[in-house]
Amino acid sequence: MSTETASDGLALHTESMTGLHWAGVALATVTGAIHLWLAYAFRADDTALAVAFLIAAVGFLGGVAAVLLGYRRRLFYVLGIPFTAGQIPIWYVVNAPDFGATGIADKVVQVLLIVVLAVLYRRGS
Repeated sequence: MSTETASDGLALHTESMTGLHWAGVALATVTGAIHLWLAYAFRADDTALAVAFLIAAVGFLGGVAAVLLGYRRRLFYVLGIPFTAGQIPIWYVVNAPDFGATGIADKVVQVLLIVVLAVLYRRGS
């Protein structure tokens, strides 16, 4: 069943989602989870950085929720592009010259997410 009603009355609207939509959901979930994990990891050492990671995680996971609920998808695609793209130079400035494998993997995920969002937006999906 492609449309399910959650216990809180919200309905998932996944019937119109394509493989590209699901790829975007997966990519945004991965980067959202990484940022959530980083928020947890930095909570004691650098509260400001932990809060920034938490805000990023909420942004990515909130976008996933909006797409799954079918709420103004095109708006979330177009807002998601600069939101995601903005993460890359911030990561570079904060981490240069010591780039870890997790950060690099996350940036690859984010670049792929930007491509997916741009294609979805252009298609009017």
